[in-house]
Amino acid sequence: MTREALIEELTALILEATGKAVPGAKLAPDEVLFGPQSRLALDSLDALQVSMALQRCYRVRLVDSKETRRILRCVGNLADYIAQQRA
Repeated sequence: MTREALIEELTALILEATGKAVPGAKLAPDEVLFGPQSRLALDSLDALQVSMALQRCYRVRLVDSKETRRILRCVGNLADYIAQQRA
């Protein structure tokens, strides 16, 4: 699977898990997902929902909170992490 296809798949997973919709254009791979500066304005509860969806769909567990913040910062980081775990 290409990185672009994985990003599309992960974006759909994030939106489904959080029940959010992207206002305007689709998410850029490096666009911030969490916090008030984000178009989605995801919060810690959303992070938990995304983590659970990742575990269910990709069998990936995010356990280190500092590392989790970095991975979930943007969908591009998440795609790179998933690709690395599959390698």
